[in-house]
Amino acid sequence: MKIATFNINGIKARAEALTAWLDAARPDVALLQEIKSVDEGFPRDLFEDRGYFVETHGQKGFNGVAILSKLPLEDVERGLPGDEGDEQARWIEATVVGASALRLCGLYLPNGNPAPGPKYDYKLAWMARMKARAADLLAAEMPLVMAGDYNIIPQPEDAARPEAWTEDALFLPESRAAYRRILNLGFTEAFRAREPRPGHYSFWDYQAGAWERNNGIRIDHLLLSPQAADLLMDCGIDKAARAGDKPSDHVPVWIELAA
Repeated sequence: MKIATFNINGIKARAEALTAWLDAARPDVALLQEIKSVDEGFPRDLFEDRGYFVETHGQKGFNGVAILSKLPLEDVERGLPGDEGDEQARWIEATVVGASALRLCGLYLPNGNPAPGPKYDYKLAWMARMKARAADLLAAEMPLVMAGDYNIIPQPEDAARPEAWTEDALFLPESRAAYRRILNLGFTEAFRAREPRPGHYSFWDYQAGAWERNNGIRIDHLLLSPQAADLLMDCGIDKAARAGDKPSDHVPVWIELAA
């Protein structure tokens, strides 16, 4: 089973780029972030016509997450426990059944800038709720994948110029520590399990020629429970998507599981 995560930075602006990538990469499941669309405005037909089941958790103009799956989705849930009253649509989960059942969580973790401040406080509180949900899901011992735009640069080697990020919420020690607390529940970070070397990124800003100078960061991650890590066959970053027509500032990251 091929599972990909992709922050598309707006479904209306990126629909053509997204469908071109889907047709070329042919993932079984795509977890999307920043769809920037209410549920009823999401262009379901584009993906249903390609054989995907579609589930969304949308928000007008901001955020929003979605799951596209070639296999039926069961037990769909939207929002983290504790999100009641929170209008920010950042979490969706479902079970997909291939050769075995797999729990998928698609997430768009808050950016948190400027830090310090209320947006950073929100980021850390959201990560604490995510950690609690992750612990509950791990206890079920079903293969689990938590994938999306984490807005976390885990290590200096995950940035072309780490010195430029020292005061940014994506790289602050508190942010990275909160990410490690989630990872240390027992997750494997898929890309680093396959590729230990630096120089691999999933985001390049639109400004200051970041793409042309390869001034990127790696902030899109797939975390695997022990049961899912045992199924990991391969992982990669579709860097070429950034060079396409009207690209997102992120590119897809994908895994292959024996599932």
